[in-house]
Amino acid sequence: MRKIVIRAGEVEATAELNESATAIAIWQALPLEGSANTWGEEIYFRIPVSQALEPGAKELVQLGDLGYWPQGEAFCIFFGATPISGPGEIRAASAVNLVGRLVDDPKNLLSVSAGTPVRIEST
Repeated sequence: MRKIVIRAGEVEATAELNESATAIAIWQALPLEGSANTWGEEIYFRIPVSQALEPGAKELVQLGDLGYWPQGEAFCIFFGATPISGPGEIRAASAVNLVGRLVDDPKNLLSVSAGTPVRIEST
């Protein structure tokens, strides 16, 4: 596993990237910086990585999943329900490539607001 640190304002979270082609492309592009966009309990921001949907891309994700949204070329951090989630589910706007998972408590990200600077780097 490739270990990364996500810093969003005062919040720091460790995570691991998986072995997918998209995760490897993200790893090779590190460090990444952006400005947080929020959509319910999701943070996303555009990154300089261009990847197509992979087989196994999903709209329904799990708490703490990290995704890449090809339509917006965005890195996504899922830490709770989005505006289109049904009861007990976490639903992305459209299918995302799953690229990893948070190791730390996803709920730590609840305090991150739109516009917060975000930086992702290897550990």
